[in-house]
Amino acid sequence: MSAFTAKSAKAVPITPVAAEALKAWLAKQPARLKAWVAAGGFDASAGSVSLITGADGGLERVLLGLGKTTRAAKTMNDLVGGAAAEGALWRYAGLPARLPAGSYVIDAKLPAAEATMAALGWALGSYRYNRYKPAKPYGAKLVWPDKADRAYIERAAGAHALVRDLVTTPASDMGPEDLAAAARVVAKETGAKIRIVVGNDLLKQNYPAIHAVGRASASDRAPRLIDLTWGKPSAPKVTLIGKGVCFDTGGLDLKPSSGMQLMKKDMAGAAQALALGRMIMQAKLNVRLRVLLPAVENSVAGNAMRPLDVLHTRKGITVEVGNTDAEGRLILCDAIADAVAEKPEVMFDFATLTGAARVALGPELPALFCNDGALLGELMSAAAVQEDPLWPLPLWQGYRPLLASKVADINNISSGPFAGAITAALFLQEFVPSDIPWAHLDFIGWNGSSKPGRPEGGEAQGLRAVFALLEKRYG
Repeated sequence: MSAFTAKSAKAVPITPVAAEALKAWLAKQPARLKAWVAAGGFDASAGSVSLITGADGGLERVLLGLGKTTRAAKTMNDLVGGAAAEGALWRYAGLPARLPAGSYVIDAKLPAAEATMAALGWALGSYRYNRYKPAKPYGAKLVWPDKADRAYIERAAGAHALVRDLVTTPASDMGPEDLAAAARVVAKETGAKIRIVVGNDLLKQNYPAIHAVGRASASDRAPRLIDLTWGKPSAPKVTLIGKGVCFDTGGLDLKPSSGMQLMKKDMAGAAQALALGRMIMQAKLNVRLRVLLPAVENSVAGNAMRPLDVLHTRKGITVEVGNTDAEGRLILCDAIADAVAEKPEVMFDFATLTGAARVALGPELPALFCNDGALLGELMSAAAVQEDPLWPLPLWQGYRPLLASKVADINNISSGPFAGAITAALFLQEFVPSDIPWAHLDFIGWNGSSKPGRPEGGEAQGLRAVFALLEKRYG
């Protein structure tokens, strides 16, 4: 990876210092360095940096603040109890953008897990989106830390970059056909088989809800189902499903301009499922992988679905359209119905599904719904260890009556203003047999402002947590 370099005698040391250890560390340093640190106000707070110059005026050392040492989060209960939600990953992520060009080496013996997280943070902080505007790569290169898992870092950083690239790209260049082209590239790289069902063939092959949502878009941006398969047929079946609404106007229940502005990101679920699938294939996990990406534009035209239309679905459940802007669950339900026919051992779907999840948890905590206690526990542990947070919300059956319809089996929206993320998940659960372990991630897929290692734009959330679970099971 271009963010890294081989060992170099000229590499500038990066010295990580915890806040409570700063005084003791400074006591062992020469007076010149003590004075420099004091003059700069460096206090070793989390992510703080001090550039130390040598006698010749050149850069001699970089001090990186780790903040106060706190108990690392390993489970959901740790996070509830106030354990650190962020550690090595994001501490190192801000360095590539802040350091002058040159080679750097971490001047500490890090345990393997911490070395891997530090290097991954560096890799994520080195990302730049440059499709339409020149953006030179950062000139700071890190010597690969001892014990860091290079193969994992390259896979994970590549997965994040793929999600960021696809989601940040505007809908003019990232329609359903462009998303399909990205999937073809992944299939070619990994040797996966790919099947794409387009336009009216969706009706012929029984994906009526996907067709209904996407039929109003232009003929060259027709709806489609992207279907990748990989691995030995006899291996445990793992299925990933991603919401691929490449632009969402809201349909005839038109969004206001403020609500429509970022709707190029409404295909982040598909981008994440595709990137995670590539990561699984690159790691050669012992699975029979299937990735299903329903890709549409929710547009306005004379043939657009209307409020109170009744749609047929692949499973045979009829759905009353209470609101055309609740379209993501409609395309997902056909993909889920297809997926469960193969009885996967575990199934995940990823979707930028509801604003209600953001109201409840904010943009940094994806909402996690899960129908299996063991799977939920594994996911939450992985999320804490990977610094890739998730937060569980309940599949509360008491709210199922809110989806009742007088003319169809179910409505696509709740009859009231409450628990929108939960009722959306309950809608999807109607299409999942109870004996198939399933997790649904409702996330934003977007950084609204830049933070270390997380530039404004598209973002993967929960991807590394799910991969860690699958690697533990099938690696």
